[in-house]
Order: sequence, then structure tokens, then C-alpha cells
Amino acid sequence: MSTVELQIAERARKFKGEALHNLHHFIDANLLQESYEQLNRESAGGVDGKTWQQYGLEYPERLESLLSEFKSGRYRAPAVRRVYIPKDKHSQRPLGIATMEDKVLQASVRKVIEPIYEEDFKLFSYGFRPGRSQHQAISYMFKEVSLHRMHYIIDADIKNYFGSINHGVLRELLDKRVKDGVIRRMMDKWLKAGVMESGNISYPEEGTPQGSVISPLLSNIYLHYVLDVWFSEQIQPLLKGKSFIVRWADDFVLGFEDKSEAERVMRVLPKRFAKYELTLHPEKTRLIDLNSKRGGSGRSFEFLGFTHYMGKSRKGHKVLKRKTSSKRLTRAIMNISKFIKLNRHVKLRNLIAAINIKLRGHYSYYGITFNFRGINNFYEMVKHSLFKWLNRRGGKPAWIWDKFIQLVEQWCPLVRPYIAHSFVPS
Repeated sequence: MSTVELQIAERARKFKGEALHNLHHFIDANLLQESYEQLNRESAGGVDGKTWQQYGLEYPERLESLLSEFKSGRYRAPAVRRVYIPKDKHSQRPLGIATMEDKVLQASVRKVIEPIYEEDFKLFSYGFRPGRSQHQAISYMFKEVSLHRMHYIIDADIKNYFGSINHGVLRELLDKRVKDGVIRRMMDKWLKAGVMESGNISYPEEGTPQGSVISPLLSNIYLHYVLDVWFSEQIQPLLKGKSFIVRWADDFVLGFEDKSEAERVMRVLPKRFAKYELTLHPEKTRLIDLNSKRGGSGRSFEFLGFTHYMGKSRKGHKVLKRKTSSKRLTRAIMNISKFIKLNRHVKLRNLIAAINIKLRGHYSYYGITFNFRGINNFYEMVKHSLFKWLNRRGGKPAWIWDKFIQLVEQWCPLVRPYIAHSFVPS
């Protein structure tokens, strides 16, 4: 953490539970410069089309004016450019891309208010927080289920969460900790900023665009009060059996030792979310008994790209195991097969080097205890895809299988599967 962030965190601890004022003076030319330098230099431009490098040419002269406009309230938040990326085979995820200048301001404001909420956020909240990862969330859940025998799971799905956040409710929640007029006025402008799509600008009355710098923090703040505080401070004290919650952004899992208590929470959960203008997907929100007999439905659940289910460790203990989600595996192999197809003309050594980068990326996430079979399946499918497209380079097929295996295992090897994250069960 920077000196500024440490100072704000100390103030947040000192005035625990109180709203903080006079925060905007922490945002100065040095913080703006730091925010600009830390932006993703490869990210796409906003409605003005300027990339990080292009904006950098005018940024030194623009810096003081930007700071003045921000603090005086003259700054106008530009519309975000909406694009869509594939979510799965049948749907797309909308992203809102801000201008580079707007990203600089958003990053600076985030640096100031994030330390406040880091003092408040619960330990079981992992998404989009500094120093926290998906693998830590999975490890936490593994211990709760495996060691404390909480085998009744509520796997919940919030419909269009980022697009459903109520602006009025969000402002009320922000009032609990941040009442700096300059910063709050700026945040209001971001909430009201238009969305440009196909040349037309609309002004949504709810939601915060996925893809913006400030959006992950705002979404975490919203669910912190709607879900985290409610469950840990109001619901858990009423339960007789053990329970847990783990959350990554809008993706969360609740676990219970007692089935009847899980059923009670399952009934009240939609009402809690409805109070804050959020809706749980009725078909995707399920109560799961991990001890269901093989062949029955509802004995596994999806979380952070993995399918989780009960199995036995080498010592014969019941533990929560995981494998790559079938949707994620299908998407990954489709993407890499498309890459091989489009680049099959590239020099062979260079093509395999590029594939190896993608293999290492896959293993670095999915290479986790109990999932060696999953990453090995991916490796084998990549091999078969490469064999297929090398024999479609033009002319007669150049490779027989035995010769190809020598290529990818000896002459110019593909990176073999490996476990990157080892969670050793007790």
C-alpha cells in the first residue's frame, strides 16, 4: 500500500463505522500520475478512441487542468463505450469501456476509498480485492466443507447483478462510510454517465458497467451490506449448526451443517435480495446435498470455473474435490483450436511456443489439487487439435501420429500438465 492508502486505512480504523469527510485532498498530481502509469497499457480506448499511448502524449499538459476540473466539479464524465464478449455458447457479457482520462480519475478515487472498505469487508469476501485470489477462495471453501462437514450447499445466482444495482440504494450505503462532497459528486457523475452503443447514447437508471475501474469496488460495497453483513451478523448467530459463506464478486456459496437450517435460509434469501432490488435466478439457485447418492441430481455445484463434489482423500476421508467445469473446458479448447487454425501457417517452432504460453496460462489457473485429470484432458485435446490443423496446412497430410508424438514430446515439446496450486487435505 502507498503512503496515502496507509493514512486513509489508519483513519478508517480510528473512526470505525463512521462516515469520513475531506478525503479528496489526498487526490493530487502525484496520485493521478501513479494511477495513469498503473493502467493496463493494452486496454481498448473509450468513446474518444484514444489508447494509453495516445492519451499519454497530451497527459503531461492535461494533468493540472484535470485535477482542477475534478476538485471544482467542472469535470464531466464521458459516456462509456459498450462492447460484448462471449460469456458462453449462447450468451454475451456487456462491458463498459471508459476513456483513458476517466480511468485515471476512477483509479485515483478507488485508491482513496478502497482502504476504507478494506477495513470493513469480511474475510470470506475475495473478489476484486488486493492480495486475494480465486484459489484462496477455493481453499477456504474446501476447508469449511471438508473439515467442518458442512455438506448442505446453497449455490446462488444473481440475475444481471451489475446491471441491477439500484443507484439510490447504493448512495445510501455509501453514506455510511464516505461523505466527501467532491468524491461523492464524482461518483454520481459516473453512475449517471451515458452508455454508447452502435452510435446511440442511453442513460440507464440502474447498474454499474462491468469493465470500469470503479465498478468492482462499488459492486463489492453493495453486496457487503446486502449479503455479507446480513448473513454473518444477523443470520449466523441464529443458527445452531455450523455454517459458512464464501463470495467472489457476485458469485457466492453458502454452506450448512444442518439441512433444515439450509432450507430456512433458502426460503428467506430471495426476500433479502428483493429488498435491495436484486433477483435470484429461480432455476440456477439450488440447495445441494453433497452426500446425495451417485446418479442422483444435485450432488455437485459450480464455483469459479470448477465443478465441486464430494470424494475421498488417499486416507479415506470425505473431502471436497473439484474438476474443470465442462463449460470452461469446452470454451478453452474451442479458443485454442481456433487459435491453432488461424496460425497454422506460422513457423512450427514459433507456433508451439505460442501454444505453450496458453497451456501454462491454463495450468496456472486450473492446475489445482484433484484436477490433474482435467488439465490432462485439456492437454490431450490440444495435441489432437494441433495434429489436425498441421495436416491441413495445404497439400498432402505431412504428419503421421507416431511422428507427431515425437515432435510434441521430444523435438519441440508441448508443456505437459502440472499442478500449480497444491492444497493438501488433512
